[in-house]
Amino acid sequence: MHVVIMGCGRVGSTLARSLEDRNHTVAVIDSEPDSFRRLGPGFNGDKIAGIGFDQQVLEKAGIRRADAFAAVSSGDNSNIIAARVARETFGIQQVVARIYDPGRAEVYQRLGITTVATVKWTADQVLRRLLPAGAEPDFRDPSGTVRMDHMSVPEKWVGSSVGAFQEQARARVAWIDRLGEGMLPTRDSVVQEGDLLHVVVREENAGHAYDVLEAGPGHVD
Repeated sequence: MHVVIMGCGRVGSTLARSLEDRNHTVAVIDSEPDSFRRLGPGFNGDKIAGIGFDQQVLEKAGIRRADAFAAVSSGDNSNIIAARVARETFGIQQVVARIYDPGRAEVYQRLGITTVATVKWTADQVLRRLLPAGAEPDFRDPSGTVRMDHMSVPEKWVGSSVGAFQEQARARVAWIDRLGEGMLPTRDSVVQEGDLLHVVVREENAGHAYDVLEAGPGHVD
């Protein structure tokens, strides 16, 4: 792949080096040439000084042959504009924009631009470690409709089938962490002691799913 990155801060420079380590070609755009020092002497990609949403600058970065574009500068507006230019003008399908404002991030997510709302993600990570189980999910889709939670299996469910839990909880088990490894269960898979279930559920059913888990098989309608 050829990837164009706008922004050579900590995120952009780390992303550029990681992509190059995976044998992809990379072009990095930043309005401040001094920022390129973060890439280190071993970086072999292109460094373009300029505004990341300027079409001529993007052309110089190889946007026409690019497979993906990442806008990870420190400015929401610049990232949004650059992401839209890459997608709408140059037809890049894989576009990611770093957006600090989570409300705006959700809007652009619905428009087809994948967004990373840094502040919200960090806050959610902290909340998950502070609040009781189930208070905050591991993942929530941008519309707030579907969430994913990890649930430790109580003794009451050991020996029961995944299908039985799914039916009663009105949820789906995406995968199970078992003895340090991930496994994809079938409906007939048997829940074992120590399993960690990664459960996908609609937001309005999350409380019910936790009630079912706590009560055990057949105890919650």
